[in-house]
Amino acid sequence: MPKLSDTMTEGVVAAWHKKIGDKVKTGDLLAEIETDKATMEFESFQDGVLLHIGVEKGKRAPVDSILAILGKEGEDISALLAAEAATPAAPVAAPSAAPAPIPAPTPVVSEVKMAPAPVVSQPVAAAPVAVNNGRTKASPLAKKLADEKGLPLNYIPGSGEGGRIVKRDIDAFMAGSAQGSANAVESFYEVEVSQMRKVIARRLAESKFSAPHFYLTMDIDMDNAMSARKAINEQGMKVSFNDMVVKACAMALKKHPVINSSWLGDRIRYNDHVHIGVAVAVEDGLLVPVVRHANTKSFAQIGAEVKVFAEKAKAKKLQPQDWEGNTFTISNLGMFGIEEFTAIINPPDACILAVGGIKQVPVVKNGQVVPGNVMKVTLSCDHRVVDGASGAAFLNTIKSFLEQPVLMFV
Repeated sequence: MPKLSDTMTEGVVAAWHKKIGDKVKTGDLLAEIETDKATMEFESFQDGVLLHIGVEKGKRAPVDSILAILGKEGEDISALLAAEAATPAAPVAAPSAAPAPIPAPTPVVSEVKMAPAPVVSQPVAAAPVAVNNGRTKASPLAKKLADEKGLPLNYIPGSGEGGRIVKRDIDAFMAGSAQGSANAVESFYEVEVSQMRKVIARRLAESKFSAPHFYLTMDIDMDNAMSARKAINEQGMKVSFNDMVVKACAMALKKHPVINSSWLGDRIRYNDHVHIGVAVAVEDGLLVPVVRHANTKSFAQIGAEVKVFAEKAKAKKLQPQDWEGNTFTISNLGMFGIEEFTAIINPPDACILAVGGIKQVPVVKNGQVVPGNVMKVTLSCDHRVVDGASGAAFLNTIKSFLEQPVLMFV
């Protein structure tokens, strides 16, 4: 089983393209392997006959376990299989801060999914509907019974004179509730955790529980940014607010290298280059492709790269070099109507910026309350590397760039 990404510890065979007994040449497509980030084609690196398949379609196996055996036709492979069976499984090591380069196979779109399995569990009562919204009339006995059983009288229809609730109405309501409970059931379904979701869970749990997070939130006046974006787009270019945020962060990181850093245990790495990871939501979770040297690129260049990355991520066609090497990460949920949130730091970064949507609110300008367009951003910081004052200074620089976009053209 090949290691196809820096975080991969096991793989799932999505498909086999050869069967036992087939002749295989170097470069022939053998199988499709589902990793934590994509489904990739695995090509043979030698000639031979496929003598053994170690992992059936849909099954998972750890990295470096036997995926298949190629050899000469009729060759005895029993000793290899016996040695594999006798070898104890080695513990899986956590990925290092600076992973070694890995080959980049050609990805294909292929998924392995489990069919939902409905499970019937304990019955649950159906929600009652109010029938008396005004003053409720009930006999003293009916009131006493309802009080003892905790029944709301306004949900019980009365059959007495003028709609008065009497004892038989209480009894009938209780009987109907019992019948309704018997007819209603709870149901749910379970699916196997994907490789991507497993890695997301492990890496973010490690980040959250090992890095002492603290959070800084700031309001940014986006009036000028909105005007600048409109003027740029009228010239035929398509620039989003996210592109402007990426550019502002990239330029701010050059001014605040402590934010563009990584905690490495016994040392801190301060990066001179600025590689910004842009979180992209996909069906199975979250991928973070990287815009490299973002401080040197224009709004349009950043936007074009992010668009290509998003399309490749949703098609599971990202290559390892697309998601490696980030020095800072941005997570933007503004397009989903989220006003403000906090994000978990994406290792090995020291910080991540959570970007909310632009909201029109009353603001004070020149002593007058006027409509304004405000965007909230929250910086999550690793306190082992970044202090509050450093984080605040970084946010103020971002604020100055976005409130005066012309500064990003200087």
